[in-house]
Amino acid sequence: MTAEAERIRGIYVPHMVPLTERGEINERELRLYIDWMIDRGVHGLYPNGSTSEFTRFTPQERRRIVEIVIDQVAGRVPVLAGAAEANVRETLAACEYYHKLGARAVAIVSPFYYRLSPDNVYAYFREIAEHTPIDVTLYNIPMFASPIDVPTVQRLAEECPRIIGIKDSSGDLAQMMRMIEAVRPIRPDFSFLTGWDAVLMPMLVIGCDGGINATAGVVPELTRKLYDLTLAGRLEEARTLQYKLRKVFDLLLYSADFPEGVRVGLAIRGFRMGVGRQPLSQKHQQALAQLHQALWELLSQEGYPCEAPGACGPEARTGFDPAEVARLADQIAAALKARGLP
Repeated sequence: MTAEAERIRGIYVPHMVPLTERGEINERELRLYIDWMIDRGVHGLYPNGSTSEFTRFTPQERRRIVEIVIDQVAGRVPVLAGAAEANVRETLAACEYYHKLGARAVAIVSPFYYRLSPDNVYAYFREIAEHTPIDVTLYNIPMFASPIDVPTVQRLAEECPRIIGIKDSSGDLAQMMRMIEAVRPIRPDFSFLTGWDAVLMPMLVIGCDGGINATAGVVPELTRKLYDLTLAGRLEEARTLQYKLRKVFDLLLYSADFPEGVRVGLAIRGFRMGVGRQPLSQKHQQALAQLHQALWELLSQEGYPCEAPGACGPEARTGFDPAEVARLADQIAAALKARGLP
C-alpha cells in the first residue's frame, strides 16, 4: 500500500455520548447512534473529541467510550480516538490502550489551560511521538488550547513518522494552505482535516483530505453529500450544500454554550441524549428551547427531522432498556412503600 493510499480521508464524526437519567454513559443508545452514523455514510468516528465533551468524563470513562465504539464499529470504519490527557505520561498510557483496542490512530490536542510557546508545543508532541505505539494526528483548536503554528507542524511532520496528520479547527483557510504547502512535499502521507464545518467545501478544494465535523453527527447525510460532490468536481451543487451546512453549523455552535446545541440537534433526530453534566442556568435552558424550535424548522425544510421523537435513530431500538426498567421498578416500589404496601 502506498503512502498516498494510507492517508486518512473523508468525513469523521466527533460524536457526542448519550447519557442516562443518572448521568452515566448510555451504552445502548451510543451503540444505536454509532450504527446510525455509519449507515448514513460517515467515513470514520472520533470519540473523545471536543464535541464528545471529553473533559467531562473520567479517564476510565473515556477508555470505556472508545471500547464501546470500537466494539460496535466492528471494523466497518476507522476509529480515530481522542487520547488527550492531563500530562504526557497519562496521554501515552491512553495511546497504548487504544492501540491494543485497534484504533486506527489517536488525536491529541495541543496542551490546554497553560498557554505554551511554539517551542514547547513542539517538545510536547515530540515526546509523545517518540514513545507512542500508535499513529498520532495533531489537533489544533486555538480557542481552547495552545496554537500549533505552521513551522511547528512542518518540523513535527519532518522529524516524527508517527505523526501522520492534523485536525485544524481554526477555520483559517490561508493557514491551511500554508500548512499543506509546507508539509505535503516532504510528507505525502500526511493528512489535513478541517474541524470548521462552515468552510468544509473550500478546505477540500484547496487540498484538505476531509473533515472532522460536528454537523456530521447531526446531519451525516448532508455533510457526506457535500464531501462527495466537492471531490466529484460538482462545485455548483456543492456550494449550495455548503451554505445549508453553514446554517446548521451556526445554529449548533452559536445558539448555546458548546456543545449543547449538538445535544439538541440529536434529540431532534430522535436520540435519547440525556442531560449534560454541565449545570445550565434557567436562561440558558430557555435559549435551548428556542434553539430546538429554530433547528427543527431548519432541518424540516431540508427533510432531515424525525416524524416524531424517537422515530429516527431509535427505529432500530428493540426490546427493553434494562436501565429504564430498573428505574421504573424503583419508582413503583417507592410508590407502594409510600402507601404502606409491602
